[in-house]
Order: sequence, then C-alpha cells, then structure tokens
Amino acid sequence: MADFIVAVTGGVASGKSAVTQAFEALGIAIADADVAARAVVEPGQPALAQVAGHFGPGYLLADGRLDRVALRQRVFADAEAKATLEALLHPPIRAWLHAACAAAPGPYAVAAIPLLAEGGGRQAYAWLHRILVLDVPEAVQQARLVQRDGIGPDLARRMVAAQASRAQRLAIADDVIVNDGSLAQLDGAVRRLHARYLAQARAG
Repeated sequence: MADFIVAVTGGVASGKSAVTQAFEALGIAIADADVAARAVVEPGQPALAQVAGHFGPGYLLADGRLDRVALRQRVFADAEAKATLEALLHPPIRAWLHAACAAAPGPYAVAAIPLLAEGGGRQAYAWLHRILVLDVPEAVQQARLVQRDGIGPDLARRMVAAQASRAQRLAIADDVIVNDGSLAQLDGAVRRLHARYLAQARAG
C-alpha cells in the first residue's frame, strides 16, 4: 500500500510519458488519468449512466459503450456542455486515481494527471503529497508537436495556448523538471527525485 502519492503533470509534448516510464522502470506504480477517464465510463459504471442521462442515449454506441467521437465533437463546440461533462467525470476519475495509488505496492505511487492545473490543482486533489511539473519552453513544445504529430506551426501554437500557462502549472509545483535536454538528462532528474521521494515516503 502506497501512502505517499506524487502527481506528474505538464503541458502537451512536455515529456510526461517519458517521465512516467522512467519512474516505472524504477519499480514505481503509475496510475494514469487517461486510463481512469476510460475506466469510469465503461458499461455498468455509474458515470456512464449519468453521462447518458444528461446528454441522451444517442451518445451511446450499439454495444452500450460511450460514443467518444460524438461526445467529443459536442463538448468542443459547446463550452457549457464541456463544463457539465467535466463536472460528471472529474470526481469519479479522481476517486479512481486515488484508489489505484493507495492500492499500489511500494513506498510511493505516481499519478499521471496531464490536466492537473486545469482540473483544480491541489484543491481538487487534496490527497497528493507532491506535485512534479514538467516545465518546457513553449517554443520547444511547439517544435515537438510539429515533429511528433506532423502538424503545422499554427495548430501547434493553438494546442499549447489551449492549456494552462507555464506560470499556472509552476504555481502548483513542489518539484520541477525542466525538460529541454536529452533523455539521459531527464532520466537523471527522475532518479534524483526518486531518491528524494523514497526518503520522504519513509519519513512519513
């Protein structure tokens, strides 16, 4: 049972996957918000019934699963619908993450929460002990997006601008990795934080 929980967050193309993989390689369990978001709307889950009850059965596929494509189109075009969907899904997602971390083996667990700053920060996730923010200059994010996703610079700029600002993420940070270097540098930063988190977890 992990009594010490660290959140990893950062903007798009900041290196969150590389960091969580590095922690995983050190034997640390990862609870992923993207996995949680899918799990809480599986058939039979209360959140799926709430979503269908609010948005209508037309947002369910023939097999009873959520029609993610149709719902995504709806909320991107309607800010009020987006806020409603978040109000329905964020509480069960937080509960899923908390339970997964608490049940994890090892001295501490990591919760990968990309939109932590946008989703209420520490106030919404009061059970977090540390928040690790991956900080990357916006120009680096944009260049990575262009290379990774094969998109144009204008779309890359808009994708970065649609998220919380660097200042907003840094405002909730306990620890920061500036990820504008090599994978070896990133791995070294993770190892240093791992040693610190082990000590903090053991100290209680």
